[in-house]
Amino acid sequence: MAKKKAKTAKKPATPKTTAQQLGSLIKSARDIMRKDKGLNGDLDRLPLLTWVMFLKFLDDREKLQEARAEIAGKKYKSAIEAPYRWRDWATDKDGITGDELIAFVNQDEAIRPDGSRGLGLLAYLRGLQATADDRRRGVIATVFDGVNNRMLSGYLLRDVINLVDGIHFDSTDEIHTLARLYESMLREMRDAAGDSGEFYTPRPVVQFMVQVTNPQLGEVMLDPACGTGGFLSETFEHLEKQCNTVQQRKTLQEKSIYGGEAKPLPYMLAQMNLLLHGLDAPSIDYGNSLTVKITELGAKDRVDIILTNPPFGGEEEAGIRNNFPADKQTSETALLFLQLIMRKLRKPTGSNAIGGRAGVVVPNGTLFGDGVCARIKEELLKEFNLHTIVRLPNGVFAPYTIIPTNLLFFDRSGPTKAIWYYELPPPEGRKNYTKTKPIQPEEFDDVAKWFALKRRKETDNAWKVSVNDVLKYDAAGALVSCNLDQKNPKSAEALEHLPPEKLADDILVKERRIIEIMGEIKAELARGSG
Repeated sequence: MAKKKAKTAKKPATPKTTAQQLGSLIKSARDIMRKDKGLNGDLDRLPLLTWVMFLKFLDDREKLQEARAEIAGKKYKSAIEAPYRWRDWATDKDGITGDELIAFVNQDEAIRPDGSRGLGLLAYLRGLQATADDRRRGVIATVFDGVNNRMLSGYLLRDVINLVDGIHFDSTDEIHTLARLYESMLREMRDAAGDSGEFYTPRPVVQFMVQVTNPQLGEVMLDPACGTGGFLSETFEHLEKQCNTVQQRKTLQEKSIYGGEAKPLPYMLAQMNLLLHGLDAPSIDYGNSLTVKITELGAKDRVDIILTNPPFGGEEEAGIRNNFPADKQTSETALLFLQLIMRKLRKPTGSNAIGGRAGVVVPNGTLFGDGVCARIKEELLKEFNLHTIVRLPNGVFAPYTIIPTNLLFFDRSGPTKAIWYYELPPPEGRKNYTKTKPIQPEEFDDVAKWFALKRRKETDNAWKVSVNDVLKYDAAGALVSCNLDQKNPKSAEALEHLPPEKLADDILVKERRIIEIMGEIKAELARGSG
């Protein structure tokens, strides 16, 4: 009788990681939204997913705070009241759905999940008002001021809500993982945004600017055009590593990070981004930061650090232009923001001789622009220390703009005597970056090390220019030009334009250095053979 073969035991399936589980959940939610006729692409889908997650996030955090208050024997007042809390209408998977759910979410007045008639969900959230001891209600109201539900099917919306209910915002692991996944969604949104892509800055650029500016706990940081909050969230992470006490965490949460954003969609995305990173009540002003009259800004309005990528290429209306000095009025958004940044930096004090400092992304046109642009740069050089300009390779912001971009770093210890330039080279064999092959964090390693040197030195990528070579005046002392578009003297382009005698001298210097190196190599070989 033949023996039966023993059955091979099946290996247990490898459990999914938190990242895989959340990634799968979010993908499923987006697949569901694709079926809804009211949504048109990721520019509609991501905001909807964001505000749904926002409400789940708030409810999970409030449950935690309620539990802590109960242990401490204190009363806790929710920012969102029943029956509008997530737990009241969203957690029952077989609860309110279809047309009833759409009506509750969309209408100004509707039958609520508890059967009573009252404000619809979005109408209630928009009407919340901040109190002296609870800023969250005002934040929620501002976030939802620009929110509309575009989904037409209440059944599909219920499916999305059920999936989001599977995210646990009381788990540190899930929050940090979701923060990373959320950033990847922001990148996808940038891909879909077309000319709205101005509010996304590549993460490696943000990380480098925060690293070299090095915010310290106790300093106040501002991004007046914060978009989706990249600089703010990166600064929060940088400062969080410096926190060791309850008081330090309180300083980080309440007195460290501020922003401004004029567009409703990036404003909402920034709020969610910062909440996910751990900032409990983000201080982001909803509106155009340029509406302030800059001549009226005083000491109380100034900050220690400004990191920003202000929109460029836009045009501001006359009412905005009038907020600036008559001889420096322009419709170019980037130049107006540059003036605002200069005015908002804290002046030096006895304990801080440098004063405020800034890192700003600007287009090439700002470097070589004349007229009003030149006068603004003249003020920058005479009143501030523009110590470093990092010239980014072509295509860092592609495909959203092919305009070459630069990073300006300055502080209030001025005036400027000399400007250091660093030309960041693209990886070997690459001429441009693309959406599928973006710039990577490690490409900033060399410039970051050079930036931190107490005594910088010139290299093939770094050179120094005297301010006298930048500012040019006529015989009467009137400004002729202020050209910050200084080329690398060691680049092939610069060598092509050298006079013949200078070119010959340059070749001789290089040849002598080669001979020296060859001599050193021969000496080493001789020692080795001996």
